[in-house]
Amino acid sequence: MKYICLGYINEKEWESATEEEQQAMMDECFIYDDELRKNGHFAGGEALQGSQSATTLRWRNGGVSITDGPFAETKEQIGGIMILEATDLNHAIRLLSNHPSLRLLRDRGSWEIRPAADLTAMIEASEQRRKG
Repeated sequence: MKYICLGYINEKEWESATEEEQQAMMDECFIYDDELRKNGHFAGGEALQGSQSATTLRWRNGGVSITDGPFAETKEQIGGIMILEATDLNHAIRLLSNHPSLRLLRDRGSWEIRPAADLTAMIEASEQRRKG
């Protein structure tokens, strides 16, 4: 089963770290990501550019409303996503619990894990309706 993992980071604290600290952390994280890949648990993932490059879309007053930046005003912003292949939620938790970013970021970041929704039946039903 696929689990979507949302990595949150306090961007201001990350930016205050030295280049050497940032590089050391990223090196450790990439080593663990390689281990996840090797064992068939890394199904995908991407880092995101900073929240200042975000754009939020919402439906307002009969049209699309575009806002610069993330919608939520919080200390932590989504810094990246990872897709894990795990047998169940407990397995996904065990895998992500070993990710160095948790230890290295401490209270400056976190991960949220959600099971991916299986939309197969919904897609098939929609296709049948559209065929008419």
